[in-house]
Amino acid sequence: MEVTPPRDEAELMTRARALAGLRVGELARRLEQWVSADPRKSKGVAGQLAERALGATAGSLDEPDFLELGIELKTLPVAESGAPKESTYVCTLPLQTLHDVDFEDSAVFRKLRRVLWLPIEAASERPLVERHYGSAFLWSPSPDELEVLRADYEAVAEKVISGRVEEVRGDLGVALQVRPKAANGRQRTLAPDGDEGFVWTGPRGFYLRPSFTGALLARAFG
Repeated sequence: MEVTPPRDEAELMTRARALAGLRVGELARRLEQWVSADPRKSKGVAGQLAERALGATAGSLDEPDFLELGIELKTLPVAESGAPKESTYVCTLPLQTLHDVDFEDSAVFRKLRRVLWLPIEAASERPLVERHYGSAFLWSPSPDELEVLRADYEAVAEKVISGRVEEVRGDLGVALQVRPKAANGRQRTLAPDGDEGFVWTGPRGFYLRPSFTGALLARAFG
């Protein structure tokens, strides 16, 4: 079953609101997609199903999921307490080209300029197919939030460009943090060494901290 892209933001929100209360398994059946019972094989499936149901168009491109609308979709696993259960992946950290990319031209900015957040139950004792989608909401960063994101991005960029990539750890940044992003520990990529050369290191990605996304949830739902 294929879904046409939404024509505008209002149509996207109508579709997103229709997901509220649906179980992942119910949506999978509507879309005629099989979901493995093995958690290791079903990671990311809830988000992929939502992308299909809502008519996302970006595919594997490093662009917002709804290309024509400039809107990114982010599923947000939420614990019973109402708090985000984990950090939220934003995009890869382009170690070799970071020196050429200002914040406003970055994938971080493109992905977070307008986001459709879709909460989903994350109780580990409940099988994925039994977990419910929550109420979606749209968000764009406020001027203050944008400055925090910019400062975090630039702090990472400064260390990478100056050859201090190994100082880019998970404790750096207020809203954005950097974490390893690789299929396994053997994967390697190149990063600047600060002396016009390169060193081998592990791939990394930008993530939003749960404290940041938790504040967005609190504001959206009081």
